[in-house]
Amino acid sequence: SPPPSRAVAPPAPAPRGASRLAWLAVFAVFLLGYGGGMFRPALFDDADCTHAEAAREMAMTGDWVTLHVNGIRYLEKAPLPYWLTALSYRAFGVSEFSTRLPMTLAVLLLVVLASAWGKRAFGPRAGTYAALFVATALGVYLFTRVQIPDVLLSLLIAGTLYFFLTALEEGRAWRWYAGYAALALAVLTKGLVALVFVGLTAGLYVALSGDWRRGREFRLVTGLLLFFALAAHWHILAGLRNTGGAGGHGFFWFYFVNEHFLRFLGKRYPRDYNKLPALAYWGLHLAWLFPWSLYLPLAVRRWRQDYRRGGGTRPALGFAARSRLLCLVWAAVVLVFFAVSTNQEYYTFPAYLPLLLLLAAALARAEESGDGRGWMLGAQWLYAALGIAAAAALAAGLWRSRHLPYVADIGNVLVERGVGHYTLSMSHFFDLTGASFAALRLPAALAAATLLLGPLAALGLRRGRRDWAATWAVALTAALFLAAAQIALARFEPYLSSKPLADRIAAVARPQEQVAIYGDQALGSSLLFYLRRPIRLVHGRSTSMWFGSTFPDAPPVFWEDDDLLRAWRSPQRVFLFVPEDRRAQAEAVLPPERYVIAESSGKVVYSNRP
Repeated sequence: SPPPSRAVAPPAPAPRGASRLAWLAVFAVFLLGYGGGMFRPALFDDADCTHAEAAREMAMTGDWVTLHVNGIRYLEKAPLPYWLTALSYRAFGVSEFSTRLPMTLAVLLLVVLASAWGKRAFGPRAGTYAALFVATALGVYLFTRVQIPDVLLSLLIAGTLYFFLTALEEGRAWRWYAGYAALALAVLTKGLVALVFVGLTAGLYVALSGDWRRGREFRLVTGLLLFFALAAHWHILAGLRNTGGAGGHGFFWFYFVNEHFLRFLGKRYPRDYNKLPALAYWGLHLAWLFPWSLYLPLAVRRWRQDYRRGGGTRPALGFAARSRLLCLVWAAVVLVFFAVSTNQEYYTFPAYLPLLLLLAAALARAEESGDGRGWMLGAQWLYAALGIAAAAALAAGLWRSRHLPYVADIGNVLVERGVGHYTLSMSHFFDLTGASFAALRLPAALAAATLLLGPLAALGLRRGRRDWAATWAVALTAALFLAAAQIALARFEPYLSSKPLADRIAAVARPQEQVAIYGDQALGSSLLFYLRRPIRLVHGRSTSMWFGSTFPDAPPVFWEDDDLLRAWRSPQRVFLFVPEDRRAQAEAVLPPERYVIAESSGKVVYSNRP
């Protein structure tokens, strides 16, 4: 049997706001941050449109096993996110809304799970705060603006661990099986990394808690049978249907060895990723969890108190302490794993929920007990200072740009600094210039007002011991800032998306005329999604197209310079999309007889006919 637990006082009564009305307010905050982003801006080049196009081709062809992009096998990704998006396309048609619907619902479900877990473990106030924290954390918002599966992976890993923990608490068989089913779906979302995270977290948790003694309750045999029944079928079918790639390799080598093992070691081919420096890797989590990371000292203080009171790491306070221990282990496993492996900023998304749960529990407990008031006030003063500084910086940018004309295409006033060689998701942040504010006046003004007034209001409420209202003021400030960020993101559409160029091509191109991209398809993947026709790729056997191009049945969409010149000199009209960094190279190849059909943010579409 597990070690005896010590008695603990029940959570303080919920405030009046922690009710159905509070949940409706949480939902309103969620809509403020995420509602508008379902419709605008257009889908972006690179991963956003590449993944959307894979789902569109799946919905169009009915092939639910092998992903394709531009007709080429796209074997590096697990299928569940594409299944969901393809189903959304069949239900609602192909659009920005239907593309973003599955991942937006995943964020909402993560908010609901945070609320349920926080309420069960730490009380109603903590449950409401956990939901608010997920709905307004900066990293959750930033890393759901493109079609990447990390929020869905985080939801399913969290669901797996929640079902396992509540199964230990209640002893109900269905919770065990729900956990194994959620784990299978997590593997179908992003591969074996889900199995690693859940396995290491659960193993370390039961070792530290002493629950390993209850191993007979885990239903390992029947649970793993359910797991394999759900997760194995796609992998087997994909392996059988995709043989004969580069070097005689097929799906199994490429997916498991190249995309899992070699990626972890930093030896995956082709190399199209980077790794954050250690200081940036750890420090940026303060930004991804902002503004709630300001309360991190409260959470550390609470953990130290619980550790001393419990006499070690074993939980002594029932479900609350078990949740704390599990969240600590879970976050540590994810963060340490990617500290060793190759990484990008959003890879640690699965660690956000456990960290936000711990922060919500610490803040709720401090507010209810009055213990730690100095830490709460310190965090609030820091928030106000940061808000004033950010508002001043935005105001200065607005003042400097007051005489500059509005720029519809913000790409024309950005500077290509190439920080991180643009393999990091936040690289383009460093391309902003002072002239950018001429295109960002509305969102910058909204953000400046929000960051000036919101934190000061929260500070006043906290000083007046109106803690519930103070925390809501912080959440509302964060939600309004996200709304301003969404307006700014829409202003970046010409720079981040090639939809304007696709629209121009669609207006003049006939079905038999050819469209080509000079370089990798990711550089202009918006053309694939919005034109919905095959695209020729000049020097395009690279990155995500490389392995699929080696199969004997790969469609003849790959050109070299000689192929481009032959098509250019033929009677048939050709449209060539050229990204800014390939323009000099393309112009050196093309004959002088070329016509500019459209241009946007340095990207240009040439044609051999006027």
